[in-house]
Amino acid sequence: MKILVCISSVPDTTSKINFSADGKSFDKTGVQFVINPHDEFALTRAVWFQEKQGANITVVTIGDASVEPVIRKALAIGADQAIRVNAEAEDSLYVAKQIAKIAQEGGYDLILTGRESIDYNAGAVPGLVASILKMPFVNGCVKLEVEGSTLTATREIDGGKQNVSASLPAVIAAQKGLVSEDELKIPNMRGIMQARTKPLTVVEPEAVNTNLKAISFEAPPARSSVKLFDVSDVASLVRALNQEAKVI
Repeated sequence: MKILVCISSVPDTTSKINFSADGKSFDKTGVQFVINPHDEFALTRAVWFQEKQGANITVVTIGDASVEPVIRKALAIGADQAIRVNAEAEDSLYVAKQIAKIAQEGGYDLILTGRESIDYNAGAVPGLVASILKMPFVNGCVKLEVEGSTLTATREIDGGKQNVSASLPAVIAAQKGLVSEDELKIPNMRGIMQARTKPLTVVEPEAVNTNLKAISFEAPPARSSVKLFDVSDVASLVRALNQEAKVI
């Protein structure tokens, strides 16, 4: 089984996010980047298929050379080879078309992605990839098994879970629950050394017309200070809620 795992390089949630002085771009200075957590669930499940069923894993990401440390981590976790599309991720459709092209050329049986990336939280890429490739699609996947050319999966829906089956090839969007957090792979020294010699192919992007353009970025307003009231001073609390917070 050939598996394509789509990964994103995203800012670590502990990093402070800043924008350029003109507000038109994201300032990467001093920001630590990691594998998108939802993608890491997908990669971990792919490694399970590799260990149990002999699957071959390719990871793909869209980005410039700065994303290669994240790619090498994915290789250290267990991917066999990697592809980097040498372009900035302009929008969801752009990314989906780049992934779809790689998938078409590689003839993969299973395409695993994260449900969404934690930087933009659009959640659009997996469904777009499936639509372009005309493949079955399971979103919010929390359980996945493959037997022969058929997969069975469980996905979270409003108010519960749904069990589904589909024929390969298919697109799966993973989320927390597909693997437990203690199953996530931490690269060991052997894996890190092997990752240095695993193939990392850089390809140029497919031309895609995109009508979406980022005009500016804005940081959220700073949190206001917290005002405390004595439990017996109800009048002052009501006055503050009415005159300052203006919620009553």
